[in-house]
Amino acid sequence: PVSFWCLPMKMLSPGLIRLGQTLIILGLFLIGFLILVLASGNVHPAYALPEYTNRTGESCGTCHVNAGGGGPRTLRGLLWAAQGRPDEIPELPGMLIAPAEITDGLELYDIACAGCHGNRGQGLFAIHLAETGVSRPAVRSFIVRGIPLSGMPAFEGQFTEDQLESLVDFVTGLTNGEITIEEKYALPPAKLECIPISEEFACPGK
Repeated sequence: PVSFWCLPMKMLSPGLIRLGQTLIILGLFLIGFLILVLASGNVHPAYALPEYTNRTGESCGTCHVNAGGGGPRTLRGLLWAAQGRPDEIPELPGMLIAPAEITDGLELYDIACAGCHGNRGQGLFAIHLAETGVSRPAVRSFIVRGIPLSGMPAFEGQFTEDQLESLVDFVTGLTNGEITIEEKYALPPAKLECIPISEEFACPGK
């Protein structure tokens, strides 16, 4: 028997030749890619999200804009990643979460709270706030000191005093039912109509 590799090139079909050339090019590309990855030497071990919180002692909301789903990082999160993900997340003394000119309670809530507590206080990744009856002193304490056991970060030093008072007033209004936020993008009720396509597939109740 004659080996395939010993056949003269003229006995091979053009399609088979092109296939062989494509496989060779693909193989060379993969080898080059692996060499590049191994030679870079900049490969960091991947940790699961619980590993980050266990190592740093911080909640996900410290480093991520959306604490429940991760995604884009906050400024502290960006600095932490740039430093090689150390065990301690860098502090940002004097860094406000919103410009000092912003003192509207709803706007501050949208910036600092809505990502976890929902845009209407209905709760998302964190507990719902609307009509829960949480007192004003408790609201202020939770904002300033956080709730480590539930993963809520502390915001001490990240608001001016005027901002803090406005935010506490607004959240307290949510918790005692004095403030309600309407759904911005409420959709009208769906109007469904059943159109039978045959006698076999008739509409229910008809």
